[in-house]
Amino acid sequence: MNTHKSGKTHPGITILLVDDQPAVRFGLQLLFQLEVEPLRFCEAGNSAEALAMIDAWRPDVVIMDVNLPDRDGIFATKQLTRVWPHCLVIVLTIHNRPDIRLQALAAGAWAFVEKGRPEDMRFALRQAIHLLKSAPHLCR
Repeated sequence: MNTHKSGKTHPGITILLVDDQPAVRFGLQLLFQLEVEPLRFCEAGNSAEALAMIDAWRPDVVIMDVNLPDRDGIFATKQLTRVWPHCLVIVLTIHNRPDIRLQALAAGAWAFVEKGRPEDMRFALRQAIHLLKSAPHLCR
C-alpha cells in the first residue's frame, strides 16, 4: 500500500512510466494490466517531469527509458534514487550494450530490460512486486 503526499493510502503498487513516446507508455500499461496485483500508473515524458512527480506520487516502481528528450534516463535514475531511494527503478532501453547496463546499475537501477522483450519486462515487474511484498522494509 502506497501513501500519497496528501496522506491518502492507495491499494496496490504505484508505477511511474517514463518514456517520451506515449504509445510505449500505453503499451506498458496494457502489458502490466495482465498482472494480478492492483496497479496504479502515473506517466512522464521526460526526466524533468519524472523528477517533479516523485514527491506527489511516491512510486514503488519506476520504468525508465534511457533515451529521453531532456536528460538521459541514466541521469534521471541517479537523481530519482537520490531523492526517493525507496523505489525500484527498471531501466528500459533498445540498447543492449554492457556499458549502458553498467551505467544504469551504477546510477541505482534495480533492473535492466531491453525494449521489445515484453516477457522480460513482465518478469522484472513481477520480481519487483515480489520484493515489495516480501521485504517492504527494504523498499519503503
